[in-house]
Amino acid sequence: MNNLRNHVFLIGRLGKDVEFTQFDNGNHIARVSLATNENYKKNDEWVQETQWHRLIAWGKTAEKLANSAKKGSELALQGKLKYGTYEDKNGVVRDYAEIVVQEFLVTGGQKEKAKANETATS
Repeated sequence: MNNLRNHVFLIGRLGKDVEFTQFDNGNHIARVSLATNENYKKNDEWVQETQWHRLIAWGKTAEKLANSAKKGSELALQGKLKYGTYEDKNGVVRDYAEIVVQEFLVTGGQKEKAKANETATS
């Protein structure tokens, strides 16, 4: 049970292309935002609520993420939640939360399947 203490599982779509950086020491970092949607009924009408999550990946995981996912890709991921603070350009200390990606799978979805079918039939 110890490995369940800080665990996040999400499925969503990337809001932009992955920002990938390789450092002089050979390490890699990838950053991207993931949108998850929740649908529920309110006053007899369906409402869709979108939450945005900051993702960060390191090393081989970062490299694989940058090479296999792009804006609009559907992603299933497992990671851990990390909180931090930073000082903005005006000197204000701000809090942030991000998910450190440990494993992921590009699951596709209808948009990717349609594009693959168009390419295959062209």
